[in-house]
Formats: sequence, structure tokens, C-alpha cells
Amino acid sequence: MNAHVQYQVDPVVRSKLDFKLEDVPRFWFAGDPFRTRVFDALSLTFPDGERYFIECVRLFRDKIQDPDLQARVADFIKQEAQHGIAHDKMNQLMKEQGMPVEQFTTTLKKIFRFELIKRSPQYNIAMTAAAEHLTALMAETFYSKKATLQEVHPYVRALLAWHSIEEMEHRDVAFDVMQQVGEVPEVTRKFALAITTALMLGFTLYRANVMLHCDGFNGRQRLQLFRKGLPWFLGRKGILTAMKKEYLDWYKSDFHPSQHPVIHQYDVWVKTYEETGDPILAGQAFWEAGY
Repeated sequence: MNAHVQYQVDPVVRSKLDFKLEDVPRFWFAGDPFRTRVFDALSLTFPDGERYFIECVRLFRDKIQDPDLQARVADFIKQEAQHGIAHDKMNQLMKEQGMPVEQFTTTLKKIFRFELIKRSPQYNIAMTAAAEHLTALMAETFYSKKATLQEVHPYVRALLAWHSIEEMEHRDVAFDVMQQVGEVPEVTRKFALAITTALMLGFTLYRANVMLHCDGFNGRQRLQLFRKGLPWFLGRKGILTAMKKEYLDWYKSDFHPSQHPVIHQYDVWVKTYEETGDPILAGQAFWEAGY
């Protein structure tokens, strides 16, 4: 990684995108309950998670003097708000399927409220920057190779594509707030990624297990689903394991998110959406442009 090379794309606020999620089947990932519910469990985190990120950045908004960072913070807040709206729609579909969405989101709200009230602003902005590091890797993780999401329903694939490219667009905003005005100790910055990863992974797998139970799978069946499905994510050749180097770059003292290249087909999504105004067509073109 070359600390002097920077790859930058500016945040663009896009609203009122329709992904026709009401037409998506129950198990939208190749008919696979495990992979579907792991992604669903992640989606459950996004609306309240995005609102938490917004609150964390706002804690420092009055301290920001740089006009460029002020503008990027404003766009960051607008983009994250749109992500929350889109995933709220996906979560509503899960609720209609009989999933305990209210139980999950009530717990999340309590956790994020506790963090904001009981933890320092420095801790919260470090946690936000760390979470944004994880979501910034979404595009490369899911879309660099066509095979990864080949069996995903195109409407959900389009939703994830839009979310991924916007996370890439504002990947450095919370980090820059943390660095420029956050006064965050280096040990706190490094600790934040470890705890964020553990919490996100733990809560995601827990919620996936609960949802699979609601789908009618007994304990033995769920254990089999986990044994068969987890290696796709975390095995030796898992999609998350493949991003180990980029993930660990966070722990380098000179790390900055802009040191990671923007995914090669980023412009494909932007151009297709500009020409058609259709996020589903843009998502399809983005996926097809993968290797």
C-alpha cells in the first residue's frame, strides 16, 4: 500500500430509488436460507446503524473548519439517511415474513443510545470510522467477481450495489472527522475496528440463527446450515477472508481510506444510472462489469 497514492470519488446524494423489493422471494440468494438470512441480518443493522453514524459525526460538526469536509459531511448524512430508508423497506418485508424485526431493532436502538450517552465522543467517532471501513470494502467484496453474487435476485443485488458504491464514495468522511477534529488516541482507533468487527459478526450470526428458527428449521438443521454456509463467508477461500489484507491496512499508522483503489466498474454504475435513472439497470450493469 502506497500512503502517497490517493483514490477519491465524491459523495453524490441520490434519493427515491425503487428496487421493487416487494417482488423478491423469501430466500433470494439461490434459494439458500443461510446465505439469505445472513445478508438479511446485516440489513437489519443498517437503518439504526446509519442513524447512529449520523449522530456520531454530528457530535463534531461544529468543530469542522474545512469547507470541503463540511460539504462532505453534509452529503454523508444525506446518503446514510437514504440507506436507512431503503433498508427499512427490506426489513418491513422480513417483518411480513414473520421475522422478529421489532425485537431486533429495539435492542439495536438501546445499544446505540447507550453508546452515545455513556461513551465519549472520541470512542463513538472511532467506532463510526471503523464501521465505515468495513462497509467501504463491500463493493470489492461483493462485486469484484461476478460469481460472488451471481445467484442473488437482481433486485437485491441492485440494492446492495447502490449501497456499496455510496459507501465507497463517502468512505473517508468519518475517518477525516476523526483525524482532523476528533482527537482520537491511536489505541482507540485500532481497538474500535476489533470491537466493531466482533459485534457486527456476532449480532449478524445471532440474528440469522433466530430468523432461521422462525423459518421452521430446528436446532440440528440450523447447525447443518451454519456448517455448510459459513465457509462461503469465512473459510479459507471465503469472500470475507479474501479481503484480509485491505481489512488489516486499518492497523497501519499511516492508513487512510483513500489509499484503497475505487472498484474498477464504479463508473459503469454512475454512467448507467445517469442515463436511465434506474438503479436496477445500474446494478445489473455494475455486476456484469465484474471479472
